Amino acid sequence: MLEALERIAQKLEVLKTRSAEPDLVKKQAEYVKTIREIRELEPVVEAYGRYRECLHHIEESRKLLVDPASEPDLKHMAEEDMLAEEANKVLLEEEIKGLLLPVDPNDDKSVIVEIRAGTGGDEASLFAADLFRMYERYAVKQGFKIEPIEFAETGLKGYKEMIFQVSGRGAYGKLKYEKGVHRVQRVPATEANGRIHTSAVTVAVLPEVEETEVEIKESDLRIDTYRASGAGGQHVNKTDSAVRITHIPTGTVVACQDERSQIKNRSKAMKLLRARVADEQREKEARLLAADRKQQVGSGDRSERNRTYNFPQNRVTEHRINLTLHQLDRFMEGEMDGIIEALRLDEKQTLLAEMKLGS
Repeated sequence: MLEALERIAQKLEVLKTRSAEPDLVKKQAEYVKTIREIRELEPVVEAYGRYRECLHHIEESRKLLVDPASEPDLKHMAEEDMLAEEANKVLLEEEIKGLLLPVDPNDDKSVIVEIRAGTGGDEASLFAADLFRMYERYAVKQGFKIEPIEFAETGLKGYKEMIFQVSGRGAYGKLKYEKGVHRVQRVPATEANGRIHTSAVTVAVLPEVEETEVEIKESDLRIDTYRASGAGGQHVNKTDSAVRITHIPTGTVVACQDERSQIKNRSKAMKLLRARVADEQREKEARLLAADRKQQVGSGDRSERNRTYNFPQNRVTEHRINLTLHQLDRFMEGEMDGIIEALRLDEKQTLLAEMKLGS
């Protein structure tokens, strides 16, 4: 491990030297990548420095213990110091192992979330709207900014589909665990006999992709404009502000009608297009590691679920880690940290276990 840490320390020095070179700033993509690597390596190297200092203290105490000229009181102090530093050494080793875990390069990015009603008809679309409001509240608590991109409303104030962007550093790292099938169990407002219905909503989570990260040629795009529909006042019937973009090579189609400006709608639609095209590329490059968008959302069947929201019992169950909380009311108000942090810890423990097996 010491050899690996030394190589990391040397690499950090090289990257810092490179980042100070004037020509690198002109190469935006390479500059951003270099700065990102520096931020990732600095905590490791800082911990490595504390680890080396700890090893030095242990060695110094050991020398005093074996030195026949050392006074008994000095040896006693050296023994206590060595025991304390040995305990500190174990803690530092665990900290370094955690820092050496593979880092998702997308964790710091903003994110695009897609919510779609699955099985359950009107009740599924109503719950899709509830999930959007839950994420909206969570974003506010985290200091993130949330902006709708595209939506398809139902007559009951639900959503067949809702696509939105959550902007802020670390948004993807927190929300990536939301991908998958969310199952709801409750009595619908339209249910006269008070029976509990089960419905499903699917969620896809895509990290935002910068223009420099994926190449999309203008010649590969077909751009259509049309009049927006839904909420928005009289304006929606007067101007062709909505934008639909088709990426011809992949057949990917995105749309945005949220803004009154056609230019702003095009900008939002391009963000969504880049995210989807990049997601498809990641799947092709690493099928076992990348999250295939279709796998994320599944079929929307009731039998598939990552999480269940049981309203009669005020219970939310995270099936991936067998965690149940009896505070669904608070969870729907955006107090999601308990489950999100548990999922992050589970992911970390899994990676640590894999690291030990591979060592």
